[in-house]
Amino acid sequence: MNIMKGNYLLPHSYRKFGWVLFLITLVAGIVLVASDYELEWPQFHTLAIYTDEILGSGSWFQIMETDLGDELISIGLIIGGILVGFSKERIEDEFIASIRLKSLVWATYVNYSVLLFATAFIYGMGFFNVMVFNMFTLLVIFIIKYQWSLYRFRKSYANEE
Repeated sequence: MNIMKGNYLLPHSYRKFGWVLFLITLVAGIVLVASDYELEWPQFHTLAIYTDEILGSGSWFQIMETDLGDELISIGLIIGGILVGFSKERIEDEFIASIRLKSLVWATYVNYSVLLFATAFIYGMGFFNVMVFNMFTLLVIFIIKYQWSLYRFRKSYANEE
């Protein structure tokens, strides 16, 4: 199997839905963080495989009532980011695959450099917040780097014509 052919990528048609889902949940996530996690969502009963109260004991497999807003935003952001970052381009060739791979490697280096810095210099709940953001930053950095690299490539290609 030749990985450069893009067999590991999702169909191009997923990209548009991915952008919609990614941008809506990214904005919703920013609003959630800006409001100090105080959005008024309806409470739902849901299955918790494991739950641990702060300064309390944990329990396995229970039904609990909770606000699912942050979970829905997280799931949407991850799925949207995967659809945007890993859907084929209209024309998916080896050069595009190379840009995608280089962007992913670059984003991984940047993401883990930030995490190393935070591990060394940020403590307490601040570090917990860094870890929460870290769930999303690899995808976000990758998408920004990949889209910027594609933009620069297409711009230089258009100037040559």
